[in-house]
Amino acid sequence: MNKVSSTDPRHKAREVALQCLFAMDAKGRWEEPSLDWLLTENPLSRKTITYAEGLVQGVQENLSELDELIQKYAPAWPVSQLSLVDRNILRIALFELLYRDQVPRKAAVNEAVELAKVFGSESSSRFVNGVVGSVITGLESGALRVEQLVTEGR
Repeated sequence: MNKVSSTDPRHKAREVALQCLFAMDAKGRWEEPSLDWLLTENPLSRKTITYAEGLVQGVQENLSELDELIQKYAPAWPVSQLSLVDRNILRIALFELLYRDQVPRKAAVNEAVELAKVFGSESSSRFVNGVVGSVITGLESGALRVEQLVTEGR
């Protein structure tokens, strides 16, 4: 697996989105997400900020569908009992897989695994890889159809 460059604007956007989603999830407040508090210490390009905002907004708007999907593909782990880090990495990865056509599946997996290695526990990267890989298998086998999720989720 290729190591993701930490200078890649999308990688940085995913890190910032993860931090924002983590904070929102920890507080239990999903309205009006803001990256401002993260950007004061870590200024980013407009392109990176825009991508991060899109991820946060996309996860926020599709939260219940993403959580249902996580529950379906990780049935032994209730979503509410997953670590905040793992849960939000999965939300970002699944959002990109399902709602962002321009993100290659392999990139979504690699990025999620890299985030899990940096921010998660010792076992997070394996867990995230397994769940995201199972979703991809579902997509490729036809057991999971993006069109159905997009139609039902909007």
